[in-house]
This record gives sequence, structure tokens and C-alpha cells, in this order.
Amino acid sequence: MNKHTRRNVLKSAALIAPALAAGKTVLAQNQFTLDGLMHPYSEEWLPDGVRSRFVDNVNGLRIHVLEAGYETSNRPALLLLHGFPELAYSWRNVMKPLADAGYHVLAPDVRGYGRTTGWDSRYDTNLTPFRTLNKVRDALGLVYAFGYDSVAAVIGHDAGSPLAAWCAVTRPDVFRAVTMMSAPFRGTPTLPSDFANDTRSGNTDRTPNVYDDLAALQRPRKHYQRYYQTRDVNGDMWHAMQGLSDFIRAYYHHKSADWEENNPYRLAARTASEWAKMPTYYIMDMNMNMAETVAQHMPSPREVSTNTWLPQEALAVYSEEYGRTGFQGGLNGYRMGASGIGRAEIELYAGKTIDQPSMFISGASDWGTYQSPGSFERMQQSACTDMRAVHLVEGAGHWVQQEQAQETSRLLLEFLDSLS
Repeated sequence: MNKHTRRNVLKSAALIAPALAAGKTVLAQNQFTLDGLMHPYSEEWLPDGVRSRFVDNVNGLRIHVLEAGYETSNRPALLLLHGFPELAYSWRNVMKPLADAGYHVLAPDVRGYGRTTGWDSRYDTNLTPFRTLNKVRDALGLVYAFGYDSVAAVIGHDAGSPLAAWCAVTRPDVFRAVTMMSAPFRGTPTLPSDFANDTRSGNTDRTPNVYDDLAALQRPRKHYQRYYQTRDVNGDMWHAMQGLSDFIRAYYHHKSADWEENNPYRLAARTASEWAKMPTYYIMDMNMNMAETVAQHMPSPREVSTNTWLPQEALAVYSEEYGRTGFQGGLNGYRMGASGIGRAEIELYAGKTIDQPSMFISGASDWGTYQSPGSFERMQQSACTDMRAVHLVEGAGHWVQQEQAQETSRLLLEFLDSLS
């Protein structure tokens, strides 16, 4: 056994031992091959008809992919892109219904997540590979790797929603339709215009800063995306005082329809006073980290035992995967806006719209629909010119494809049927 393999085995043992001591569900699996590469998922982790595999040499990555509908050739393909803190695994319960309808369904662990490798998990890494259009290149390369010139649709949830939208913006010939879930696409950027003959000096007035205004509230607050850009976040969550499994459980519960106080509505403006109306998983108390925030909303043992969309064995998959990788790979995606990396190249698409068929799905109890005031409306009125449907699914919060997998599958198939 070489040094790298021995280190991986010892690390896995160190992660599993505390969970065993606490009597928690652990999924025993030798995760690494003798050459230090990751194994596919154990079959016991996945529904029948869904398999785990790897595709090498895609834009510098070894991509872990969940796949359904692989038994026969010449099927139209679907590409499913997950969000944070999710995995390809988050699509597990919609993949088989889509495959049964005749599609070849591909769900990768996106760059920065899960068993996909070739990315740097350090906070101080070069962020350039995590920029939006490089992730589009990951998606494009994966489509080509499977031998396709195009896919019937790209479908994205949470952070995967704007990624799917940018796939559609940049390569409409490849991504023939798009479904965005939980995070509305506000549209491509705008560039300054009609100023060639403007002789006025630049406006030096200070623009009000909503983040400063949040901090100045009587109850000081901070926006979760700004918090996600800071150095300590990964440790806050990865090494949460309540334990990683309970952190993920509480985080998922707090943003789901199971938390009865999730009753979202349109906000009047992007101001501190309006933002402060949202739950603390979006607008956090200034002096609390995310693990402390969600710990206040940990579901009761009864709620845990009756949860059908995130049973303990599913939670154990998330805990094992994030226990191994931490969260920094996903968090690096939240740092793009503040860094400005990739901004210039997406400005090449300023004013461009999504003109292929599109759809939006969210949970009726999902604040993600409204957290960026005006985006939900702009998506429908200007960003997408052929939006076929908008669905707010009852009984679902933020994790719509997990909380209401059957209804999500039905809506996706209804949309796909409309394309023919």
C-alpha cells in the first residue's frame, strides 16, 4: 500500500470512527482503489436503474456521474446539475422516471463537489477554474464525452440553476431546452450605453450598500452569500459543534417545507429592511455562523423518524461525502461575484436572452424564488423568451426534487413532451 492510499484509508477510518461511537448510520465502503482513485458508489446507495461511474479527462477533471437509461443506445440525453450543499445524488429519485420515459439521464458531481476530482479544495487556491463559463465548459465536455452533439434539456437546481441557464445562453445548439429550479435566472449582464457624448464628470456619490445597511439594523444581520465568501465558513460547517450529520440534517430541514415558518412572498426591493424579512438561513444574525444558525431549528426525533425524503441512510451519504471533501469546493463558487473573476467573459453575452424552450420549478415554500427581488419577474418577462411554464410545487421547500420527487418528475416529463 503506497503512502497516498494509506493516508486515504486512515482518513476514512478517522471520519467513520466518531460516527460509530455516536451510534449513527455509517455506510461502510472502501472508497479508494489501490492507485488512490475514488470508487463508484456502492449499489446499495442508489435506486434500481441508476449507476455510478467516472468519466476521465473532461476539462481537467475526472467526473463522477450518476447515470440512468444507459441500457439502450440512441436515447435523447438529459443533463442534471445540482446545487449547494448537494451532490449528483440529490437527483437520485427523479432519474429513473426520466429514464423510463426514454431518456439517457446524466447527473455529475459538479466541479468542487463529491467524487469529481481535479479541483483544489483550498481557500487560497486560484479561483479561475471555478468561474461560471469554465463550469459550462465542464458540462459541454461531459456531453461530448458521452458521444452527444446536444442534449434534449439541461436541468439545474439551486446553484445549478444559473449554471444551466448559462449553458443555454452560451450554447443553444447543444442545450436545446432548459429547466431552472429554485433559483430564478435574472438574465445576462448589461453594459453602459448611450454615453459617448456625455461630458459630465463621473458621479462620485456613494451608492447605498445593502450589506452595510444589514449590519446597521437594530438586530445586526449579514447576507449568507457574503458569509459564504469568508475564510472560516468551511470549518464552521465541516467541523460543526453539533456534528456534520446533524448540521446537514438541520440545514436541509430549515430550508424545507417541513419547517412550517417557510411562507415566502415577494419582497418590495433589495433593501436591508426587506431582506431582513427572510429566514436566518439567508439573512443571518451577525454574530452567528451557519452551523449555529441552523442548530436552532434541528428537527425533533419524531420529525426525523417520519421524514421520507431524507431518511437516515440518505443523510449518511451526504455526511460521508462532505465528511471527506468538506464544503470549500462548493463555497468557491460563491466567491466569484466578489472576486470579479470571469465577469469580463460573461459580459460578452450582455443582453443575450434564452430563446430555447424554458421552464421554472420551485417549492411553494421556497424563499429562493424571491430572495433576489425582481429576478423571478425578469426571468419570465425578459431573460427567457420562450418560457413554457412556471410551477411552485406544494409540499416542497428549497429541495424540490428531493421533497417532491414524483411531482418534479411529472412536471419535467410534461415539459419535455411539449418539446416534440
